[in-house]
Amino acid sequence: MSRARWAGVAFVFLWFALGGIAHFVAIETEMRIVPPYIPWPRGAVLVSGVFELLGAAGLLWRPTRRAAGIGLFILTLAVTPAHFFMLQRPDLFPSIPYWALILRLPIQVALLALIGWSTTAPRAPTGSARR
Repeated sequence: MSRARWAGVAFVFLWFALGGIAHFVAIETEMRIVPPYIPWPRGAVLVSGVFELLGAAGLLWRPTRRAAGIGLFILTLAVTPAHFFMLQRPDLFPSIPYWALILRLPIQVALLALIGWSTTAPRAPTGSARR
């Protein structure tokens, strides 16, 4: 794996490991961004935190890296409604500048691209020696 891909995996790992921890350290804060149509916001925060931590851990082991990347990609798509909710109701988040709420969407797209690129490195052909 190239150094660039390693750096990408390291970034994705840190993003989701720290984010997953935040789901347990700042539960109330995380619950505020759950759209009101999602039932059981505490459960949604805790479950998504567990999946973030599992996905981050899965990145560390080569045999599970691809599956972890797919899972983190899907998880990132699944939490997108929270970003739109924050954009629709910026009055609920007065401590966050509106420009930062807007910036979250292109950052999320870049994160999706980084997850896809760094975790789905081409596999060695079957039968070839691994080094």
